Amino acid sequence: MSDVPKAKIYTRTGDKGTTRLVDGSCVEKFNPRVEAYGTVDELNSYLGVVRSSLVMHVALLSLDAVLEKIQNELFNIGSLLATEKDEVFKMLPLITEEQIKHVEHEIDQMTAELPELRQFILPAGHIVSAHLHVARTFCRRAERRSAEIAVKDERYSLTLQYLNRLSDFLFVAARWSNLKTSHPDVVWKKT
Repeated sequence: MSDVPKAKIYTRTGDKGTTRLVDGSCVEKFNPRVEAYGTVDELNSYLGVVRSSLVMHVALLSLDAVLEKIQNELFNIGSLLATEKDEVFKMLPLITEEQIKHVEHEIDQMTAELPELRQFILPAGHIVSAHLHVARTFCRRAERRSAEIAVKDERYSLTLQYLNRLSDFLFVAARWSNLKTSHPDVVWKKT
């Protein structure tokens, strides 16, 4: 057993409503950057729930590796959003056009298997599909929060594009999950 004390998880820096960004800047916890990276963290955490639910159906297990890659990229997005200073920003892993194209490729692969969508559908069906729809709504919120930063700072243009494509991916993945588990899409019935 080591005599070296472990670092404590709590810092008490947030006790007065402030937090530190990755670059060391101190901001209020309601700062748009904190809102943006916090929402990305919510999405990333929920994708962990989605991944843990994939074991319910063997036909869905191929999504796991794709979602793990996305989770890593979301972690990168969170660190970028939590950085204002350019010198620190440049040291972080950036979102690339290749990553966006990879998400588009995944969308295209799943879409090729799906029947054409001619009506609005409800976020329902297999449990994995329902989880993916919830993740999609988190992604849309992350996109809205990130847009507050991106409209003022062009360094985040690819981040915003990535989140936009990711919400499309999650919608298609939800439909694909229904298809693979023999659950039909649930059509919206106008009453």
